[in-house]
Amino acid sequence: MRRFLQVFFDWYERHYTLNVTVAALLFVLQLVHLYWLSADVVAQRLVGESFFSPDGIFYYAILVIDYTEIPALLSVSLIYINELRKGWSWKPFLFLLFLNSQWLHIFWITDEFVTAELTGEAAASSLPTWLAWIAILIDYLELPVIYDTLRKFSFAVREQRVRQFLREDLREA
Repeated sequence: MRRFLQVFFDWYERHYTLNVTVAALLFVLQLVHLYWLSADVVAQRLVGESFFSPDGIFYYAILVIDYTEIPALLSVSLIYINELRKGWSWKPFLFLLFLNSQWLHIFWITDEFVTAELTGEAAASSLPTWLAWIAILIDYLELPVIYDTLRKFSFAVREQRVRQFLREDLREA
């Protein structure tokens, strides 16, 4: 297993720019979900009015984007696991904690529960309303990680790792 992990992370490092680009793109999509959550669900509860209530194709686009959260969590987690593999630091540890708290939100406190509780619809769960607010706070823990992932992407581009990727890695393929 140790050998497999070494081979994997060697590959990961050689293709770092591609990996961080995919992770950043997937994670940026989560901003759409967070906007919907804020402008529709939270606004409805706090001020009694939705500022973004998508329907039609936009509704389905948000559903598709919501399903990209799982590959986003996995790909971004690899960034911070790779950093921790190189040496202990609080920042990647905390960001991994923020990221992986999303699993609690995804599998235990679903968006349907949050929406039902905060809009006053009949809830399909006996969970309390305060738990919906915790689920929303868990969602917002993605924001500092999204920012940091975009910084890592920017640094990779500035370090000319893109040029190296195009010159060396694509030539091998």
